[in-house]
Amino acid sequence: METRFTSENFETEVLKSNIPVLVDFYADWCGPCKLMAPVVEQLASEYDGRIKVGKVNIDESADLAMKYGVMSIPTLIVFSKGQVIRKEVGVQTKATIVKAINQAI
Repeated sequence: METRFTSENFETEVLKSNIPVLVDFYADWCGPCKLMAPVVEQLASEYDGRIKVGKVNIDESADLAMKYGVMSIPTLIVFSKGQVIRKEVGVQTKATIVKAINQAI
């Protein structure tokens, strides 16, 4: 299940998480983001309990996008123990995202 990350809950939900977290930085108006959405949802169910998966709307949480250097969307970032493990920019294959996740678990 995907979680909605915001500026208010990012530290608790992502940085202090005791399991790795895949964060999808997106915007509602972004066509490529809409292409990635089903893949991210699929990964959320496939990795349920092993990783946390969620989304950050860059229009609502621009501070997070700026902090993590999100210049293009979609941007997928894998966090583990509060650190960025891997960052992928643009539409990615499921295999690429799985490889990034597997680096963290």
